[in-house]
This record gives sequence, structure tokens and C-alpha cells, in this order.
Amino acid sequence: MPRTDIIHSDPDILGGKPVFVGTRVPLQALLDYLEGGHTLNEFLADFPSVSRDQAIRALEHGTELLVAAARSDR
Repeated sequence: MPRTDIIHSDPDILGGKPVFVGTRVPLQALLDYLEGGHTLNEFLADFPSVSRDQAIRALEHGTELLVAAARSDR
């Protein structure tokens, strides 16, 4: 799944907050769930419009960005 099929931002959807494509579920909801100690399965159960693949790809992309930023800070 290309990254553009995971998260997008549209000023007409939740004021432009990044959301999972095809939903009105903000990416921040996933991060808040995980930060709060909830599992990915709990998030997916509460937000069934987000696919497991979308959630995992979003987390993988975030990891890639963090690793790249850490490498560029050297």
C-alpha cells in the first residue's frame, strides 16, 4: 500500500488534521491509544474503519522518519 493510501490531510476533514484515508479517524487517535497502554487490537476494535494494514504502515512510516532524523542528527 503506497504511503499516500495511509494518511492524508484535507482542510474539509477535521480541520486538516491527518486522518487515515477513507475515514475521519485522526492518526493522533492511534498514537494516543498506544501511549495510553492500549493495544493495536483495541484501537482497531474501536475504529473499525481503519484497516490493520493502514495502522501498521502508519507506524512503520513513523519509525522510518524517526530513524532517518536520528541519522541526520549525527
